[in-house]
Amino acid sequence: MTYATALSLGRDAIVVALLVCGPALILGLITGLVISIFQATTQIQEPTLTFIPKIVVVALAILFFGPFMLAMLTDFMSRVFSHIPDYVK
Repeated sequence: MTYATALSLGRDAIVVALLVCGPALILGLITGLVISIFQATTQIQEPTLTFIPKIVVVALAILFFGPFMLAMLTDFMSRVFSHIPDYVK
């Protein structure tokens, strides 16, 4: 395995991780921002108010984007497993 192959594999792993985690994280971030703006405008300072909506939105995002996430992970792992003989050389 050359340095270029190792770097390419690492880069692909990071890109796949970002693509898999991205939708849930972005939707959680947007939900937290909306709730923070709501709390700032109404001056409701309840710390538990942010957790339940974020949990629900992230769970729905995983449910909705789950097939995409699974397809990305299985595609990446099948590529890694198919190139094992090239990595061992």
